[in-house]
Amino acid sequence: MNALGRHILVEFYDCSPDLMNDVVHIENSMVVAAETAGATVINSTFHHFSPYGVSGVVVIQESHLAIHTWPEYGYAAVDLFTCGETVDPWVSYTYLKEAFQAGHGSSMELRRGQLSLLKRTDFNLEALRNLPPKTVEADGAITRDVWFTERDENIALSLKHSGNQLYKKDSPYQRVEVYETLAYGNMLTLDGMVMCTQKDEYVYHEMITHVPMFSHTKAKRALVIGGGDGGTVRELLRHEQLEEVTLVEIDELVIEACKLHLPETAVAFGNPRLNLLIEDGIQYINNCEDGRYDLIIVDSADPVGPGEGLFTAEFYQQVHRCLTADGVMITQSESPRFNSAVFVEIYDTYKKIFGQDKVHCYLAAIPTYPTGTWSFSYSSKGESTPLRFDREAAAKFSKEQGLKYYNEEIHRAAFALPNFVKELLQQGGQKTIEAYSVESSDE
Repeated sequence: MNALGRHILVEFYDCSPDLMNDVVHIENSMVVAAETAGATVINSTFHHFSPYGVSGVVVIQESHLAIHTWPEYGYAAVDLFTCGETVDPWVSYTYLKEAFQAGHGSSMELRRGQLSLLKRTDFNLEALRNLPPKTVEADGAITRDVWFTERDENIALSLKHSGNQLYKKDSPYQRVEVYETLAYGNMLTLDGMVMCTQKDEYVYHEMITHVPMFSHTKAKRALVIGGGDGGTVRELLRHEQLEEVTLVEIDELVIEACKLHLPETAVAFGNPRLNLLIEDGIQYINNCEDGRYDLIIVDSADPVGPGEGLFTAEFYQQVHRCLTADGVMITQSESPRFNSAVFVEIYDTYKKIFGQDKVHCYLAAIPTYPTGTWSFSYSSKGESTPLRFDREAAAKFSKEQGLKYYNEEIHRAAFALPNFVKELLQQGGQKTIEAYSVESSDE
């Protein structure tokens, strides 16, 4: 060969959009493509970006293979760079074209480091290092560096995972996936958005349940809309006073995924006090009899996709109708920092339905949710108020049940709001929203 390396610039067209957005498939394909060509793989680093797109590189002893994808165009740009004569990059090209289900590809080969233009200098390699490096063969494995990224316009959360996707299915409503992350254990995502992880799910589920249960001690019947991961009903069923807990989840794949890969969260699905219904929560509420439930928890995803209808005034009015005279509605109410416009709008809606003095906001720290600060709403149809609760009973319960986040002090402290949150709730307005939101407003 009359050059040090061969560099093929590749464009794959009409690829499978799903495969172009699948970081696990792409990482595996790139590694195998390198190995098939006879390369020695050192490590791989890949990132998936939300809502779509994958970037990554496989470092080989003979140089590298790199990629970036545009799933919305079914397109991938790939670099295949190999040094020496032992590796044929065209073998990798052929393998990837098939792996990505590309309709066609184009390529251009460059010879890198033309020997006729170079002058070789001999030097003593041993003098440049104190210890010889360990070889890949001695280690017996490559280093894999595969990342999931939930990215919005101005912020992103990246979590490293094992590279082996535990669950991936498409329902009529959304894509349900489970990744094995290194920092937070198994993680459930819906349409590329983080829903819960093994190591921090308890924050969300303890705060959405125990705050109302210790503030509304007469509650006997509870309804959960959404919450197919099972964490909310798991916490509710710790309370013996509840005679009936009904969970209405629209997507049975969420339940399936969590039973398989987040069993600690989904542990209560076999409880005899649980009435599990796979159906549309909006339709269920519309058909529900007046005054049936003492407590209704809206455990919804973000206001997109199947969760969008759970963020409307019409829906909350129906929830109000289904509550007993002293009933309470609890919702996850987004992050005051992440999308301040939605935060302000939904609290204005709650107050119009339940009354200005009957709606309370409280906060919790959830590190895998956008900005790390998440809010919940407490809306009372009657005289129940979240700051009037039995501290001793809450303390005893927290200790006996081995809770990881909720206790009597957290219960009260969660309602101590930062000034910027108070300002958003009291004033609202476009200038206030723009001052605090990390996301651009559409208004």
